[in-house]
Amino acid sequence: MVQVRVNEGILEGEKVGNDFGAPYFSFKGIPYAQPPIGDLRFKAPVPPKSWEGVRQAKEHGPCCYQNDIVFGQGVLGSEDCLYLNVYTPDIKPEKPLPVMVWIHGGGFIAGSGESDLYGPEFLVRQDVIVVTINYRLEVLGFLCLNTEEVPGNAGMKDQVQALRWVNKNITHFGGDPDNVTIFGESAGGGSVSYHLLSPMSKGLFKRAIPQSGACLSCWSYGYRPFERALALARSLGFYSEDPKELHEFFKNQPVESLVATAPTIALHEKAREARDIYFNIVDELKFGDNERFFYGNVYDRVYKGIHENIDIMTGFTTDEGLVFLGPGDSVPKKLEMATNYPESLVTRPLSNFLSADQLIDLGKEIKQYYLKDQPKSSEDWEYLVKIFSMDLFVYPTIRFVQISAAAEKNKIYLYNFSCKSERNVLAHIFGLTQVIGAKSVTSHADDIMYLFNAKAMKTNSDTKSASFKLIERVTKLWTNFAKYGNPTPDDSLGAKWEPYTVKNEAYLDIGNELSTGSSPYAEEVQFWKNIFEKYGHGN
Repeated sequence: MVQVRVNEGILEGEKVGNDFGAPYFSFKGIPYAQPPIGDLRFKAPVPPKSWEGVRQAKEHGPCCYQNDIVFGQGVLGSEDCLYLNVYTPDIKPEKPLPVMVWIHGGGFIAGSGESDLYGPEFLVRQDVIVVTINYRLEVLGFLCLNTEEVPGNAGMKDQVQALRWVNKNITHFGGDPDNVTIFGESAGGGSVSYHLLSPMSKGLFKRAIPQSGACLSCWSYGYRPFERALALARSLGFYSEDPKELHEFFKNQPVESLVATAPTIALHEKAREARDIYFNIVDELKFGDNERFFYGNVYDRVYKGIHENIDIMTGFTTDEGLVFLGPGDSVPKKLEMATNYPESLVTRPLSNFLSADQLIDLGKEIKQYYLKDQPKSSEDWEYLVKIFSMDLFVYPTIRFVQISAAAEKNKIYLYNFSCKSERNVLAHIFGLTQVIGAKSVTSHADDIMYLFNAKAMKTNSDTKSASFKLIERVTKLWTNFAKYGNPTPDDSLGAKWEPYTVKNEAYLDIGNELSTGSSPYAEEVQFWKNIFEKYGHGN
């Protein structure tokens, strides 16, 4: 039993044994905002209320209401879900400890900060404090009616509120509020990338690690969000287009009606269903003194500059696009779609603006580039993986790095993650075992397995195993960056990771061994850059 006083009252956590190192102190289910229920549904979070006496902090708070897409548990969670968890190796250290705040992925529609997937044991043994958070998801977190009451981005404002709570309270857990690193994967990586642009987030962190996600990723930003809201309302049998009436309708809907929806607003979205996200970050309109999380065009904002003097470490896995094939039995359907309708391969930003003729021509151009007139075979799925990887993760991440590096206002490290061991389980979780066969892959989200003790995945964590040596190396890179702003401050890891510049285009391949290089995927990146320029949307 251990108690800590925070601004709102006294928390009672516990000292927990760690099979991988020294024990640590755990505080779970800490409210960082008031429950976003009733009239607070869809609105920006409100700071938490104080409590009397001692509040128990030994169990996670409810996850945010969602349809679980990872473990297939169906609909679960609660609207009362704005809780975070703090894990610290020392409540009263001699020197305040670096803080790492994890923002979970899950396509803005699923996930939580719970320890069954994000166990802190690997990271806290490196003398950092780990904070994991929940934030509102899907419609509840990202509905936008372009009104003062529902301007959008509520889920992102939840993340900001969590960071503000950390800023005010982390000293009570032994943490340094002036040395906070935010990191996240997939939608969490996209979130981290947006925090580098948001006026609401400025000053709340010192370093950032967007993993497999960027603000330039087409799935991270909204397309016609008000029409998306109208499509959702129509699917629920409500046909008004008045924003106030829509707000009242959505506010009074049972929560189970608002999840697991896919309100497409264009035919081409049907062809991209496995790759598109429908409720995400939007360009907020200005209403009085309301804080806006994000506004403007995302490319314009990146060109104008991200927050100065924030160190950044970002990258992707080698086989990002694999999980977007869907379950194994859907792969033939995706191959058939690509064969018969190659325009389905066109990236969403161009699909939204090009004519039918241009889409057909561009689809053929993309297919030709990747297949190069090779006959069809059972390995055709690999070309789809390359296209999905480049479209959704690799190209937007590299363009983000290129644009930001040109401004010379931030130190940036770029990586390609290629570790392979029995911990690479995501392709199997998503039902692709028969598709990949004996092929060794590093799928989207496999990097998480080397940072967190994902007990739900039942992966090998034997400290004497070869895979644990990989865990040691990866967590050292991440925590070195959090501590020093440099993932390889000395020679102990066997490689010197140089910051990315426009001139050197340096990156680190984080595999079973570390190796340095320059200009990753250079030919493919140039192909994608060329098609954006050719079709009138150069970026």
